[in-house]
Amino acid sequence: MKNNTAIDNKLHNTKLLLRKDRDIVWSLEVSVQRMKSDFDSEYGSSIEDYLDTIYLAGAELSGTSLEYHAQCIDRSHKMIKLVNEAIELLRSKHKYGETYYWILYYTYLSPQKLENVEEVITALIPHLKRLISKRTYFSKSNDAIGELGTILWAY
Repeated sequence: MKNNTAIDNKLHNTKLLLRKDRDIVWSLEVSVQRMKSDFDSEYGSSIEDYLDTIYLAGAELSGTSLEYHAQCIDRSHKMIKLVNEAIELLRSKHKYGETYYWILYYTYLSPQKLENVEEVITALIPHLKRLISKRTYFSKSNDAIGELGTILWAY
């Protein structure tokens, strides 16, 4: 019983993470752009140029709001990188990796969310070289999420 609970939690957590992926990536990109824009308007230079000057001068940024925002962005970036590495590992090493990748991509990872399962299945045709049924899609989708969860939560 406990083993089934662990499997259910892994599947649930992985699916939840995938559902949030688009929003997380978007928020991170917006945060970086906003920070760059705010910085440029406040200091009259790019963050990169400013940091180069600060480091050359030997100044510290610890405890500043700039450091805090940079750390938040860095943590989010590391999380996205971890998920992307796990997806790439699944794609390149699992016997059904290419199929799983495209199912995950069109269902959760593509920049634009597709409207429904039929659109996802249609988008899969060039990659799978065939049309699959909804039942097959849902079965393979759960398998892909389960395998990705094994990679992610085994770290």
